[in-house]
Amino acid sequence: MSQLKRRDIRIKVMQVLYAHKISKDPIEKVKTDQLSEIKEAENVEFANLLIDVILRNEELLDEIITSKAVNWELERISIIDKLILKIGIAELMYFPEIPPKVSINEAIDIAKDFCTRNSGKFVNGILDAVHEELRKDDKLNKTGRGLLNLKKKEKSPVSNKEESSDKE
Repeated sequence: MSQLKRRDIRIKVMQVLYAHKISKDPIEKVKTDQLSEIKEAENVEFANLLIDVILRNEELLDEIITSKAVNWELERISIIDKLILKIGIAELMYFPEIPPKVSINEAIDIAKDFCTRNSGKFVNGILDAVHEELRKDDKLNKTGRGLLNLKKKEKSPVSNKEESSDKE
């Protein structure tokens, strides 16, 4: 297989997490089976790191999803939607080099491809709320490319309208 795109790696991560959850097989066995076609060391490293971060922080990620999914119990959210949300939230919180817009847009697109027709909107709403809370609480740790479009909106002294302080 030719070099995989990051989206392909995220999909593989989702598949690994799903297989692990359903089969209850040890994660190392599932990773070996599911990630075998990834040849590039950088992609394997990203996939393994993302999987490990999600599994290490699963309880916290579940709490975050529950706090943002108003009127939804965690058990009512589809497994795939939860996994996509965990991938997106983990990237927002633990991968400072990935811009938030990239993490959110990738999660939305994957949800549209793999879930129900309303999943993209649901994932977008949850991840936007998480992103906004992380920004507001000054807990959005982004560096390098991850800093793109992160400058806070400021009130314009002339018009009282919110204007973005960064120019695209």
